[in-house]
Amino acid sequence: MTLLRFTFSGMAPLVVGCLIAVAGLGAHAQSYPSKPLRIVVPFGAGGVADLTARVVGQKMSEGLGQPVIIDNRPGAGGIVAADVVAKSAPDGYTLLLMSNAHAVSAGLFKSLPFDPVKDFQPVSLMGTFDLVIVTNPESRFKTLQDLLTWTKENPGKLNIGSINIGSTQHLTALLFKSQAGLDAQVIPFNGTPAVTTALRGGQIDVAVEVLSPLMPQIKSGALRALAVTGERRNAGLPQIPTAKEAGVTDFVSTSWNGLGVPAATPRAVVDRLNKEVNAALRSPAVLQKFAELDVEAHPGTVQQSQDWVKSEVKYWGDMITHAGIEKR
Repeated sequence: MTLLRFTFSGMAPLVVGCLIAVAGLGAHAQSYPSKPLRIVVPFGAGGVADLTARVVGQKMSEGLGQPVIIDNRPGAGGIVAADVVAKSAPDGYTLLLMSNAHAVSAGLFKSLPFDPVKDFQPVSLMGTFDLVIVTNPESRFKTLQDLLTWTKENPGKLNIGSINIGSTQHLTALLFKSQAGLDAQVIPFNGTPAVTTALRGGQIDVAVEVLSPLMPQIKSGALRALAVTGERRNAGLPQIPTAKEAGVTDFVSTSWNGLGVPAATPRAVVDRLNKEVNAALRSPAVLQKFAELDVEAHPGTVQQSQDWVKSEVKYWGDMITHAGIEKR
């Protein structure tokens, strides 16, 4: 009865408002979801991130009892997609496919229409995938050590290709150059096809790219893999060493993706989404598809995903500063 008497004091509007808000959140969580969900993907259809979102979203829909729609919004380094989600209602119906691009944007742009950390609540990390250092099969470089030795004997002559400036591939190439102590040029192209064409034509000596789309060319012999950039050898290429094993101490770079929602989304809804993502990531069908995409599943807690995003924002921010990349 004390609370009822207190509600008629000068603080009544605040207390009543809080009680109504809490009750509303509880009701929302209990009825959630009551309509289709949307995952906004900052890349075009057909890439690793898009396919990952589709296979996880399809499995999530079974547990949620609602369709999960993929909305591709490529452009501006992921800013377009992230801005759509940041400005959407925090009700758990609009999710963002988060990736390295999200973390990179914090350090790459002078200003953003959102805060990459404060305006989003990570739900779960989904998967990580390797990048690879590749060359033309006719190249003088048979191993990564060959490349390191030749470049140090021929400073300024090595050309390393990657996709656009600020991409994970571009930053990984710069990190490789820095960690290996190489005097080399990193040359950006407007997409993976342009990189591989330049590599085959001899315009560049090596390239840094996500492994999955290059795997068929590597296995067919159209490209030669010198090293993968992850902590461990890739299961699909067990004979190819990591860059660390091949002589570039402490050089590790992996790409990743996960799901996030607007920061004000009720915790009960976030927890429900996390539960469904984790269930999907443990599904044999999803794991099989991930294996085909060379993606390693990473189920985990909401806190672990939040810590991951914060650490990635710091890591890539430091990398951009160290590499002297001018903010856009």
